[in-house]
Formats: sequence, C-alpha cells, structure tokens
Amino acid sequence: MAVEQTTSQQTTSQSTSSQHSTSNAGLAIGAGSRRTRVLVRIALLLGALVSLFPFYWLVVMASVTTQDILAYPPKLVPGSQLLHNMGEVIDRIDFFTSLFNTVVVATVGTLLVLFFDSLAAFAFAKYEFPGKKILFGVLMATYMIPSQLALVPQFVTMAEFGWAGSLKALIIPGAANAFGIFWMRQYAQNSLPDELLDAGRIDGAGFFRLYAQVALPLFRPALAFLGIFTFISLWNDYIWPLVVMVNPDKVTLQVALANLNIAYNTDYAVVMAGALMSVIPLIVVFLIGARHFLRDLAAGATKM
Repeated sequence: MAVEQTTSQQTTSQSTSSQHSTSNAGLAIGAGSRRTRVLVRIALLLGALVSLFPFYWLVVMASVTTQDILAYPPKLVPGSQLLHNMGEVIDRIDFFTSLFNTVVVATVGTLLVLFFDSLAAFAFAKYEFPGKKILFGVLMATYMIPSQLALVPQFVTMAEFGWAGSLKALIIPGAANAFGIFWMRQYAQNSLPDELLDAGRIDGAGFFRLYAQVALPLFRPALAFLGIFTFISLWNDYIWPLVVMVNPDKVTLQVALANLNIAYNTDYAVVMAGALMSVIPLIVVFLIGARHFLRDLAAGATKM
C-alpha cells in the first residue's frame, strides 16, 4: 500500500509539473507571437511610409514655386500654389484633349488585352493541339526581345496601314502580349479544374461557352491584376506614342506633359503639377482594381 501511495504521489507531481511546463511554454509562445506581430506591423508601417513618401513629395513640389523647390533646405510641407500651378498646366498644353486620348488608349487597349490574352491562355492551358509547345515557346521568345528593337519596323507597318498619327497605332499593336498570356496560362492551370470543363462538355458546351461561362468567372482575380498592370503600362507609355503620333492633336498625356520642359527655363513646379494631375487617375484605377482583386482572392480562399 505504501508503495502504491508513493507511486501515485510521484505520478501526480509529474503530471502537475508537466502541466506547469506546458502552460509556461504556451505563455512563452504567445508572448513570442505577439512580439512577432508587433514587429511585423511596425515593419509594414515603415514600408508604407517609405512607399508613400515619393507621392507626398510630389504633392509638396506641385504646391510650391520653383524657387522653393531649389531652395536649401527644401520645404517639407505643402504650399499654396497648387491650383495656380495646375492652371498653368492647362494653359500651356492641351491637357484635356491629351487626357481624353490617353483614357481611350488605356481603356480600349486594356479591354483587348484582357480578352485576347485570357482566350489564348485558356487554349494553351486546357487544350491540346498540334505545335502547342513550339508555338508557346516562340511566344515566350518574343517576350525576351526588347521593345525598343521593334520601334522602327512597327512604325513602318503602321505607316503602311495608314495608321501613323491615329489612336489605332497605339491600341492595335498592343492588343495581346506574351506576358499576359503567360500569366493567365499559369493561373488557368492552377485554378481551373478539368472536371468543370468535362461537366460543361457533357452539357454540350463548346469552346467559347466554356470560356465565357466556366473559365472567366474563375479568372477574375488574375484578370484584375492583369488589367491594373496593363492600364498603368499604357497610361505611362511615352516612347511609342512619341514616335508614332505624328499628329499633334492626337498625342497622349505623357507626350503633352513633356512639352512643359522648356530648355533653359523649366518651371519645375508646373512640371510636378502636371505629373500629379496625370497620376491621380492611376491611383483611382488602382484602388478600384485592387479592391476587386483582393475580394476575389478572399472569396476563392473561402471556397477552398
């Protein structure tokens, strides 16, 4: 009996000590995880501040005079010249016409890229046809070629078509691109189950019906990212519009803003005001597209 009591007392003491050690370990892990979360949030906050500072500095330079920009030490708070500088931008260039041209090019070009790239990616990802791997390899090889090498032959082609100086020269050549097809293909391979396509084929759906009713709803997060990326690229494009837009009435916003840089007498405050006016629509598009992108990703994660 004494032996049994001693054994039970030892077992009780061991279980009690193990519980204490487990609770202490849990407290230590909890404290460590809290510290980790705090450090992560601090790092994210610092990263956000560093990322937002160039935009804040753009606002500061657009709201002061050129003398204030060149002064030392520089001013770090916005001034009172923002509306005046914006008015100077509108007076010196045909701002609203070039803005309209840019909106048309960026919007139509983005819609065409989303359609053709997703359609081609759907075929590459879920269908087998002769020469598929060779064709995709050639497509990826074109992505490796610098775009500057294509300026002259592309301009000659646009001139032969009679499109030089028109908005078609900015929209049609970029209606599809290798990056978008590659991105959408990778997404389709991972997010579009073959069982859904097989079920659609049993119901009698053809290629375009499967694309429209089965693939596109699942492609929405990838399309949101590709749309944001394409719209910003087309909006900020400068070299190709400068080369092909021989008609001064059809220039895009970036080319028009470049006319603010007058040799020997550049008003940097007005230039910064023009840059600010050109970047505000991009921020709006990014916020709208990013919201849909994150919402669709969250919905997909919840379904999984």
